[in-house]
Amino acid sequence: MASILSPSAATSVKYKVNHTRVNTICTNTSSKFLQTDVRNGRCHGLSLMTKAKMSVEGGVLEKESVSTSDKIDYGVVSVHHVGILCENLERSLEFYQNILGLEINEARPHDKLPYRGAWLWVGSEMIHLMELANPDPLTGRPEHGGRDRHTCIAIRDVSKLKVILDKAGIPYTLSKSGRPAIFTRDPDANALEFTQLDS
Repeated sequence: MASILSPSAATSVKYKVNHTRVNTICTNTSSKFLQTDVRNGRCHGLSLMTKAKMSVEGGVLEKESVSTSDKIDYGVVSVHHVGILCENLERSLEFYQNILGLEINEARPHDKLPYRGAWLWVGSEMIHLMELANPDPLTGRPEHGGRDRHTCIAIRDVSKLKVILDKAGIPYTLSKSGRPAIFTRDPDANALEFTQLDS
């Protein structure tokens, strides 16, 4: 077991480990968050200054310090797609196409993967429906999808979607915060949020 004392300078420390057991015990810990500035609604330069004694068990291969003033930039553009598991592709397409009005992206390959699926446009991004066994339980999930893993789709008018879901008999809950948003589930209990953008 090795002891590591983190530097008191404002740096983040990354550990690359090749074993599955890493136990971290912090004693005499003092931490302080420093926020440098906010631009475009995002926090830049949020740093954590920590002094801690740690005990690490396992094979630490490499410890690298990254200055908190360094911005991690590898060219993130947007979310390309979200993968959603379904038991029956036709049943899911009935929901996503005929109730929600999403269209299939015909340019995406359907026959190159070892399972059935479909790519649906959501604005300039996509949902990839994949007909695969779902490892998640279908029962016992929170009634409100906002308290579960969910995919959020930005829309222009929540009231119009409420009419569509009511007509189809699909249950939903409204946002608990009072903002214009609806949470519902697809036929496989995947939670979906629809949030209204400000005009």
